[in-house]
Amino acid sequence: MLLRIARKEFLEMARDGRFRIAGGIVLALLLTSLGLGWQRHGEVTEAHQTAIAQERQIWESQGEKNPHSAAHYGVYAFKPTGRLAFVDPGTEAYTGVTVFLEGHKQNQFLYRPARDGNTLQRFGELTAAAVLQLLIPLLIILLAFSTFAGERESGTLRQVLSLGVRRRDLALGKALGVAAALGLLLVPATLLGSAALASAQADAASGGLLRALAMAGTYLIYLGSFVGVTLAVSARARSSQFALVTLLAVWVFVCLMAPRAATDLARSLHPTPSAHEFAAALAEDREDGIQGVNYDDYLELRKTELLAEYEAERIEDLPINYNGWRLQVSEEYANQFFDRHYAHLWDQFEAQDGLRQRAGFVAPLLAVRSVSMALAGTDFSHFRRFAEQAELYRRELVAFLNGDLRDNAGPRGFGYTQTEGFWVQAPVFAYDAPDAGWALAGESASLAALLAWFLVAGVWAWRGALRLEAI
Repeated sequence: MLLRIARKEFLEMARDGRFRIAGGIVLALLLTSLGLGWQRHGEVTEAHQTAIAQERQIWESQGEKNPHSAAHYGVYAFKPTGRLAFVDPGTEAYTGVTVFLEGHKQNQFLYRPARDGNTLQRFGELTAAAVLQLLIPLLIILLAFSTFAGERESGTLRQVLSLGVRRRDLALGKALGVAAALGLLLVPATLLGSAALASAQADAASGGLLRALAMAGTYLIYLGSFVGVTLAVSARARSSQFALVTLLAVWVFVCLMAPRAATDLARSLHPTPSAHEFAAALAEDREDGIQGVNYDDYLELRKTELLAEYEAERIEDLPINYNGWRLQVSEEYANQFFDRHYAHLWDQFEAQDGLRQRAGFVAPLLAVRSVSMALAGTDFSHFRRFAEQAELYRRELVAFLNGDLRDNAGPRGFGYTQTEGFWVQAPVFAYDAPDAGWALAGESASLAALLAWFLVAGVWAWRGALRLEAI
């Protein structure tokens, strides 16, 4: 009986002109967004690999130069694009894709595509994630709002129940029928996405397959929640019109109003400074010094320790180049302020993300969006991990250059130079991509919210079906 009900529901929906038209449009958008996303991902990945190779070549061929001049010459570090970014590009358009690494400074990220976007693009970009998060839930509502309410209005529900069909079988059968109809849309998209992943070399370090499976499961739970809510409202509503209006109101709140409200609330509770305010606060902090000790006093303290270490009375008596040593001390002094201010800034961004995750208990879109970006490697946590590794590399590179000046310059000081053979020995930046477990570790609130919505929606639909009334 259960399978018969599911088959009947599936056939009715598949033959419905509304399903063919609306489903066809959504499927076309989903496939198009996947195709465009994969094309963009391929172009970005190719450009990224080319840029890395060219940047290293430029660094190694910079010619005869003083090591400190090379520290100011600097290098670029490029953020790699996650393999699932073609499904969900996340925050990449806003955080930037590259950073310039040089001595004395920790720079902001550059080349943020969102800054170059036109007015139309600000309303949203066509991505597979947007289709899955916004359009398919709307399609579920438009196709299933009359599942129970419509049969009640037409009188067929009374006939079905009078034949002895159990209410729980009716509810499960209709849920399976709706799920099967949605499978007509999701299976082709899933096959296309799987083919796209298979065409690329697997990235074992970042757990590409596990991330893809976890993302698929996450979206199934999210869409299953909408199926449950739709069936629950349809079971309790007295008319199909009332069910449709109620469900559309739920969709507007969950998918449009709540995300915006949560973002505004997060910004209000955890404000972040503008770029100008951040730079001004950093400069002011450096002027005040560390616990009242400014740079000049700090340098004198370190100089005293240096002279004592080498048992020398004057700088001229040191067996090392003082300027090289002083430049490294300056770096270490400045790094303390960079660590303090950037850590606070990034903690504020993560606090905003944490609030939005908790808001997923109110609106599941926020929860699925957070998990989706995390699995795609396009959320703020992945950006922060890359930025911190890039900064550690900057410090390693600058220390390498200052160390050579300190140990080998001798009395020549800034007149000392190195040749191309030395630049080849400089450390190479290599980003350590996290695995799927790391990506999900910070998403406990979002995962709990999604599971809570799925369970509550399922229980609500089940109770609604058990209390189903024919009139």
